[in-house]
Amino acid sequence: MAIRSLKGGQFKVLTDDQMEQIHLAVLEVMQDVGVKVEHKEALAIFADNGCDVDFEKQVVKMPEHVLMGALSTAPSRFTLYGKKPEYDVRVNTEDVYTIGGSSALDVLDLDGNRRKATLQDLTDFTRLLDAMENLHIMHAIVVPQDIPQPGFDRILWATVMKNTYRTYYSQGQWGVSIRDQVEMAKVIQGSEAEIRRHPMFTCVICMMSPFIHSSERVDELMECAKFGIPLYIEVDAMCGSTTPITIAGTLVEECANVLTGIALAQMINPGNPCVFAIASGIMNMQTGGYCGAGPEVALLHVATAQMAHFYGLPFQGGTGIDATLPDAQAGYERAIQVLTDSLGQVNFVHLSLGMMEQMLLASYEQVVIDNEILGAAFRVVQGIEVNDETIALDVIKEVGIGGNYLAHEHTVKHLRPNYWFPKVTNRLTWGPWMAEGGKDMRQRANDRAKDILATHHPKPLTDEQEREIDRIAKAAQEKAIADSAYYSMSGR
Repeated sequence: MAIRSLKGGQFKVLTDDQMEQIHLAVLEVMQDVGVKVEHKEALAIFADNGCDVDFEKQVVKMPEHVLMGALSTAPSRFTLYGKKPEYDVRVNTEDVYTIGGSSALDVLDLDGNRRKATLQDLTDFTRLLDAMENLHIMHAIVVPQDIPQPGFDRILWATVMKNTYRTYYSQGQWGVSIRDQVEMAKVIQGSEAEIRRHPMFTCVICMMSPFIHSSERVDELMECAKFGIPLYIEVDAMCGSTTPITIAGTLVEECANVLTGIALAQMINPGNPCVFAIASGIMNMQTGGYCGAGPEVALLHVATAQMAHFYGLPFQGGTGIDATLPDAQAGYERAIQVLTDSLGQVNFVHLSLGMMEQMLLASYEQVVIDNEILGAAFRVVQGIEVNDETIALDVIKEVGIGGNYLAHEHTVKHLRPNYWFPKVTNRLTWGPWMAEGGKDMRQRANDRAKDILATHHPKPLTDEQEREIDRIAKAAQEKAIADSAYYSMSGR
């Protein structure tokens, strides 16, 4: 079965006039303040395309006509390909999809221990996530801490690709890592031309707020654009710290920062698929840390979705929740987040399964619970269908006063399209619930996760393909380790 189409957009927080007001402020900031781009070749590209570039200060100021010309080639519709057609994701500015968790360093395991993430965790989490029906795009939910960190992205790429049929949301370490990932993709897809036609992986490029594009990230962006790899251009603002404390002010910074990156991708490769992306939160004024689950964050992500769509771009939002355990706090934070994101037409709800503690922690149990919450939220977004068949006037007349609809064929026909069936939610009263063991939701999620890990072993690649991408990944990591040691010793 193909991945479903689910259209959001029922919830808006900005009027058309407000979006226009923010847009005018974005244009002024891009022309008068600019963005620091720490990459010589990228600065030259901006200059060649009509931007005002200060090469000494590495600042790019972009006129309105240059921005709008670049955005005119950025597609609003494209496809991200899985290893089977039923896992293809057809991207537009209306439908809502999910992306898995990202880059946690610690794990809450199924024995209740909080510990450092391992390579085995990455394999197991990927298999567990692959079994979740409400997960559409796979990311590496953990960065294993039992492997060398230089070149870690190549090991992530090979490990994830071996354990899922879904399209992969990747990351990099300089442009060379993108070239290595393309080499691994060739093993699966056969050629660079096939990768361009049917990209099975994408790359996220995380810029810094306020207004800094680091050399490493720009290098990755440029390499992806050269190969036609779809890009998520992301900023992770923190209201009150790296951007203004007001949501409207943060919107201006996010837009100017992200749009500069998307414009660069279009200057290099007009038509390169790009997604406007954020994982922004607010500053916790009590601790100085990041908060990703406050109600203000929900408003920010819905508003940013509207601005991305204003520019004709698909949008990725969503953050990890703040809770440190799969408890009531985790449940309400995730539910508010995914419901507002989905109703607000966030096209990719990121970090939506398993991510906790301000994105520092990945939980097996929370993956299962979040999948349940997503199912309920998506049923709300689905809404109701009103037509002669669903109004059921003939059925009402037929059953009449005091009748029963349970056995009627209309009930059988419309049961599954209209009802959401939970997997770990309790709908029993006290007695039957206790008779089944009296387990709370976390315990039920624990049992389900263990069952899935015992039985779900996806095999999307041949043994030969697995060996070859492992070989490429390990060789690339060894080179990255050697390069890292050289630069460290030379002081560069």
